[in-house]
Amino acid sequence: MAEVTLVGLRVVREVADTGSFTAAAEALGYTQSAISRQVAAMEAAAGTALFERFARGVRPTAAGAVLAAHAATVLGAVDTAERDLAGLRDRLAGRLRLGAFPAAGAVLVPRALARLRAAHPGLAVTIEEGATPALLSRLRSARLDVIVIGTGQGLPDYDLGELRQHPLVTDDLRVAVPSTHRLSRKARVTPADLSAETWIVGRGARGEPQFGAWPTLADPRIGHTTRSWTTRLGMVAAGLGVALLPGIAADSVPRGVTAVRVHDPAWHGRTATVLTAQAPSVAARAAVRALRRAAAALGDADPAAEPE
Repeated sequence: MAEVTLVGLRVVREVADTGSFTAAAEALGYTQSAISRQVAAMEAAAGTALFERFARGVRPTAAGAVLAAHAATVLGAVDTAERDLAGLRDRLAGRLRLGAFPAAGAVLVPRALARLRAAHPGLAVTIEEGATPALLSRLRSARLDVIVIGTGQGLPDYDLGELRQHPLVTDDLRVAVPSTHRLSRKARVTPADLSAETWIVGRGARGEPQFGAWPTLADPRIGHTTRSWTTRLGMVAAGLGVALLPGIAADSVPRGVTAVRVHDPAWHGRTATVLTAQAPSVAARAAVRALRRAAAALGDADPAAEPE
């Protein structure tokens, strides 16, 4: 097995996974002839055929299946070694403590953390979810380095003095409806479209946003009240009503639920905002950049330049 290469192992694993030289070539960015050459080289090194050829693809032989399984292990170890080496080269290391309100933790924060880990593998990040007053208190007492909160219409006028603000996205509220609902196929709805709906509303601790019915509806019909996001969306999926959903959490809805935008001139929207100390650490600035880039990928980013 002296002629086994990492490139050859990647090709064998991809061909085994996809069942096709063509699909493997597309996944790895190679030509099909390059894939064929790598497979031939690996078969020569193994001393036996690795794949059975058929009219509509290939299938691993017993030897091919064994080698593909070992390839996954070997390549995983190589990837780990590369990350560890990158961590040694990366001057940004240590710990970062990040807090966020629950809706931001559904999509925005996980995607930002993935970016942060890729860029700075030596940085260990801890996450805390909580109500905004608690997050602000912990940031001011230096128990958190970065927090994400919601500000805007319908939310308290929080005291943000002595803190540095980094606006992220205009968090337009949306309405979660069953995917079979009459409004699910509309690009946008109006408050008038929602006036006869039954609402599943939220119940939270003091200081947390209370997600009720659409804010400008005069006399909404409340069907159920529950604290849990997952329960609320599960009830929507079951057809028991509709519910408010922050725009930054729209990608997290379960099967059977559709998030619909609302056109309402009387609603001025909310903003997800990152807060740090006035002189944030290098790690905190890196977290802000990651959050802004993740927010931009959601499509509603604030156009302001990224902080240095």
